This record gives sequence, structure tokens and C-alpha cells, in this order.
Amino acid sequence: MNFTPATPLGYLRTFGPRADPATDLTWGLIVISLAVVIIVTVLVVAGVLVRRSRGSERPPVAESRHEARWIWVGLAPTCVVLLLSLVWTVEVLARINDPPRRPALTVEITGHQWWWEARYDFAQPNGTLVTANEIHIPVGTPVLVKLTSADVIHSFWIPALTGKTDTIPGRTNLTWIEASRPGDYRGQCTEYCGAQHAGMAAFVIAEPPAAFAAWRAAQSAPARAPSGPAALAGQAVFAAYCAACHTVRGTGAEGILGPDLTHIASRQSLASGLIPNTPGSLAGWIGDPQALKPGARMPAVGLSGPQLGAVVAYLEGLK
Repeated sequence: MNFTPATPLGYLRTFGPRADPATDLTWGLIVISLAVVIIVTVLVVAGVLVRRSRGSERPPVAESRHEARWIWVGLAPTCVVLLLSLVWTVEVLARINDPPRRPALTVEITGHQWWWEARYDFAQPNGTLVTANEIHIPVGTPVLVKLTSADVIHSFWIPALTGKTDTIPGRTNLTWIEASRPGDYRGQCTEYCGAQHAGMAAFVIAEPPAAFAAWRAAQSAPARAPSGPAALAGQAVFAAYCAACHTVRGTGAEGILGPDLTHIASRQSLASGLIPNTPGSLAGWIGDPQALKPGARMPAVGLSGPQLGAVVAYLEGLK
């Protein structure tokens, strides 16, 4: 079973060389800041108590030269600490800007309202595969991530693995990720992008290289042919009502407005992490997506009960 962080969007414990140096820097600056606050507080309280104990025996001007020394005593270590913090920050930014070795894998991620499209371009014979919201990567391998947007500005963030990078229409921004251990790492859009901004999650699933290769081979294959009368009927319903927006590779469905559904049954969740991928959730999502995710681009197509059941049976077979 894959590891899942105890705090899915926590950024103070990370699991990869892209995020670990920044986390160490964050903890270091937190400790320095707390130390400064404590020292300043103690000195202020001590100064007030000393002034009260002395009373008003001498005018403040008489002690101005003596007290000015304390300004220099405080200024010198402050400058040293700030300089060291600056050097540390610049060193970390330089270290995480590029991966330690050439990425062996590239993933093109496009932000949509409100889901993530992930495209893998492999050399033949695997070819190109497209999935949604769940981004699989091999453990211990740097992965180059190319980010863009199909509509408005989004921001891609997997806190346990990498920092935030905006996805901007008409522009490609680059980042990279690497996981040091297998696990399911949740991410989130962090740039307000409309009504369902909070419902735009992403998941990076880091697997051992052998498991990733098996996933890649399965995902690169065309969709399974439906088996059973319900799934066969569902394929016909899908072609009539859903194929204009969705792609199922190996069939006549080649829509590009919605997520690629070639292997939808292999995913853990639906609607960009909003609900689990179960037959009941799938039926509820197809039957009335606006009830679950108001404002989503997917309309309710008005299927009858038998039609809805048949489509669910067909999609459940797309593993």
C-alpha cells in the first residue's frame, strides 16, 4: 500500500529533493524568527524593569551615550543573521531550480476549469497517453513538468514534492518533481480560478519503477472492448451523449472538452478528487454533475435510469 502523508497539504514535511531543501530553509527561518522575537521581548521587558527601578534620578540625556552602545551591540548580530539567511535562501533557490540530473520523463499538465489534464509523450511503441487529475511518476526519478492553461490562470502545487507554479494561457512554465518514496501526494490549485477553485485537486502517485512501467503499459493500450449486454448498450449511449466531449482511445469517441476516459475505472477519484471512484459516485456524477460540483462545465444530459446504468457498466469496464 502506498504511503499517504498524514497532512495531505502540509508543507513542513516533504519527500523529495525538489522540496526538502526548501522545507529545511523554512524550518530554519522559523527558528531564527522565534529566537529574534524571544530575545527582543526579553530585552524590552528587562529595559522597562531597569528603568522603573532607577526611577528619574538622572535625565535621559545623561545616559544617551551609554545606551547608544546597545544599538550597535544589537545591530551587528542582526546584520550577520540577515546576511546568513539571505545566503542560505539564495543557495536553496539555486539548488532546486534545476534537477540534479537530466529528467528521464516529461509530463505536460494543462489546467482546466476545474480539473488537470496530464499528457505523457513516450517514444514508440508506447506512444502518447493522456489522463486526468492523477499523475503517475517513478520513484527516484526527476520528472520535468510543463505547465500551461486552457482557460484562466491556475497554480499547480504538490506541497510534499514541489512548490507552486502558475499555469498561464498561452505560456508554458517549467518545474520538476521527484519523490523519494512511493506514495500518494495530494495537490491543489492555489490561484483563484472560479467557483470550483477549491474543488480542483491533483494527485501525484509515485510508484517503484516496475510498477510505473506496468501502469504506463496499461494506460498506453486502447480501451477494453465492452463485455456483457449492459456494457455494450452503455457504449452506444456513451457514443450518442458523451463522445462529443470525451475521448476513449480505440473507439470513435474523440472529444477534447472533457477528460480522457480511456481508463477511467483505474482512477481513484472523480471530478478532480471530489468524490471516490465507485459505481454509485459515478452514476451520481453523470446523472447530475451540477448537484455535486456547481458551475462545472459538464452538463446533465438527461439519461433515463436504464441508460445511466448502462453507461456506468461500460465505464466501469474501462480499466
